[in-house]
Amino acid sequence: MKEERLDRIEKKLDKIAQILDKSRLKEYIDLMNNPYRLIYINFIAGLARGLGTAIGLTLLAALAFYILRSWVNLPLIGEYIAKLLDIIENYR
Repeated sequence: MKEERLDRIEKKLDKIAQILDKSRLKEYIDLMNNPYRLIYINFIAGLARGLGTAIGLTLLAALAFYILRSWVNLPLIGEYIAKLLDIIENYR
């Protein structure tokens, strides 16, 4: 009876150990105990996010401009802008 109970406890402890190992709790604790490493990792992550955002927005803007250029006559828009500038210049 006691042996069965000990076997079940041992199996559950092994399962808990595996779960803790998978959760990488040790690495998290090490990271929290070293604030300079945490700052460094967050800095690098921020640079990567910023660079990714800049590249993504550039590609998205280029695609939008390409689509608009094929749908809209840009000299027509330029004429409207020129008229608007003339109105502003006359107002001064």
